[in-house]
Amino acid sequence: MSGAGAAPEGAVPTAAELDRLAGEAEAAILGAADRAAWDALRVEWAGARQGRLRLLQALIPRAADKRAFGQAFNRLKSRVEAALEERERRLAAAEAEALRRSAREDVTLPGRRPAVGSLHPVTLVARQIEEIFRGLGYSVAEGPEVESDRFNFALLNFPDDHPARDAQDTLMLADGRLLRTHTSPVQIRTLLARRPPIRVICPGRVFRNDNDLRHSPMFHQVEGLCVGEGVTVGDLHGTLEAFLHRLFSERTRVRLRPSYFPFTEPSCEVDISCQLCGGGGCATCSGTGWMEILGAGMVDPRVLENCDLDPDRYSGFAFGLGLDRVAMNKWGLPNIRSLFESDERLLRQVRG
Repeated sequence: MSGAGAAPEGAVPTAAELDRLAGEAEAAILGAADRAAWDALRVEWAGARQGRLRLLQALIPRAADKRAFGQAFNRLKSRVEAALEERERRLAAAEAEALRRSAREDVTLPGRRPAVGSLHPVTLVARQIEEIFRGLGYSVAEGPEVESDRFNFALLNFPDDHPARDAQDTLMLADGRLLRTHTSPVQIRTLLARRPPIRVICPGRVFRNDNDLRHSPMFHQVEGLCVGEGVTVGDLHGTLEAFLHRLFSERTRVRLRPSYFPFTEPSCEVDISCQLCGGGGCATCSGTGWMEILGAGMVDPRVLENCDLDPDRYSGFAFGLGLDRVAMNKWGLPNIRSLFESDERLLRQVRG
């Protein structure tokens, strides 16, 4: 044994020496500065193999007065165990209080600003476009996302063998219906429900079997329709330029290229200077400096006839653009898929 009050090696301490040892052990344990010191004393005194209590207990058979030695040992053991328990209780209480104090709110500190969400870039673009066209006298119309062939293709002058009807482009349902490939069916529903003059935009989600850097199987589109008496190509051109300059900037260049759509004649593709590279050429615009932004044209007379309107009296124009493509150009996003990956960094970037 070691420590104060220990008997010389091989000697058996007296009962009086055990009582004195109990007082010293009790004082040392109750004075342990922290849990590490307490744990060291616990191992020293109450260790299962080499603890001092165990070694002293082994000396009982060798004591001259076994009864007095045993009684003194029991008093020593009781005082050591009680001191260990008391000091452990006080240390636990002190640790709990320290934890409580560290977790306590300091009311003198400035308040924490709550996290604020933001609108998705596509939602921001949709609202901005709606605001622009409302200023031009247009209303907003909506329609179902699951459509029939009649509204999605037939009344829009798509021939039966048109490639857009194929499963490679259109997502067909088992009951013969389909996920709308554009919001043009909303235009048809509007023409059937109202009489000209009509000025309406049709925002919503559309679905096509297409997926690359600039296309997504699900994307957002807004289409516009203007039908009345005396509507001309000049009205179409002026409307699109006014819209695109307000949507992007007055410095944005706009060009119209001849194209073909079953529901417009004549038809055109409308390009703007790439907002990512400023027209210099980059991977997103395929090095051309231009980004296709929408398709447009004068409403085909056969579409007007399909909707019981006299094409000799009425004329009009229609256009459609992808909101996701606009968001890409507006915020300089190189990949359309970043709009659908739920990355909060994108929302913080848009929020600024």
